[in-house]
Amino acid sequence: MTSTTSTTLLVIAKEPRAGRVKTRLTPPFTPRQAAELAEAALVDTLRAVAATPAVRRVLVLDGAPGRWLPPGFEVVPQCAGGLDERLADAFARCAGPALLIGMDTPQVTPDLLTVDFTGHDAYFGAAEDGGFWALGLAEPDPALLLGVPMSTPVTGEVQRRRLVAAGLRVRDLPRLRDVDTAADAHAVAALAPGGRFAARLAECAATGTGR
Repeated sequence: MTSTTSTTLLVIAKEPRAGRVKTRLTPPFTPRQAAELAEAALVDTLRAVAATPAVRRVLVLDGAPGRWLPPGFEVVPQCAGGLDERLADAFARCAGPALLIGMDTPQVTPDLLTVDFTGHDAYFGAAEDGGFWALGLAEPDPALLLGVPMSTPVTGEVQRRRLVAAGLRVRDLPRLRDVDTAADAHAVAALAPGGRFAARLAECAATGTGR
């Protein structure tokens, strides 16, 4: 049995700095508010990962860690190159089963991240925008990601097809909505009203922005 307790949990993220993250939230949000929402999403994501049993928890970060980083995480820098190369490099750092997620789904829960590779070679979590929010590999192989077109409406379809073509037994996770736009932010906050992200969004709405 290969459960989450023997799995590395990877979070790939950008440092939440104004003008560098969640730029599609501006407008209606200011760059500073967009960065604060990104930080809140990252906090909720890291909390969920911290509450999930794992052999390692790794933050693959573009930038520098801040006070938002909880204990128990190893921080490694993202490599240069496109997103496919950076995701491939994250998996290359793992010697055993690994599950990778991004920072765009603050509604994620430990239950969603608790995976068991028994009878499966891969986990795949499709995103509503056509991408994917999670990818798990029992035997990490960077080649499975290299060359996959990222940030397109068919990214998830191409990535999942790549897994199947490699002969992997794929188990699908629930489809989730990424936070990219203001409409996404409100929809996701409604799914996790008790999180940091929902609270920060409410504060922004109270100032008259982000409605």
